[in-house]
Amino acid sequence: MSSEHMQIGEVAARTELSLRTIRHYEETGLVIPSARSQGGFRLYTEADVARLMVIRRMKPLGFTLDEMRDLLDATDRLDSDEELPASERESLLGRLRDYEQAAAQKIEDLRVQLARAEDFAATLHTRLDHATPSVRS
Repeated sequence: MSSEHMQIGEVAARTELSLRTIRHYEETGLVIPSARSQGGFRLYTEADVARLMVIRRMKPLGFTLDEMRDLLDATDRLDSDEELPASERESLLGRLRDYEQAAAQKIEDLRVQLARAEDFAATLHTRLDHATPSVRS
């Protein structure tokens, strides 16, 4: 096996994704192993790991598999060595800007949810403090 290839276990450890999750992303076409060993084991490259990290970062923000696929398609096309017409390149960059804005909005929404959750926890803590008799020496 080439030193540039990793088996799925190493990829799982590096990405903090389960083997099952990586296989699911393979089944849905989001990531495809770059090679297979003679024994049929999936082999991944640094580019595959980077792709999985994009997916891992999109997931908690609530992006769908189709949105992940669309973003990865756009970045794949922009990163390819193929010369793109200016209009197509601008369209792809526009898609990336749309995802950047969507991510920023989702992050802001999560901040609001977190603030509400912290407020709720503080309210419970205060209520417990007032309801629990203090021990006096």
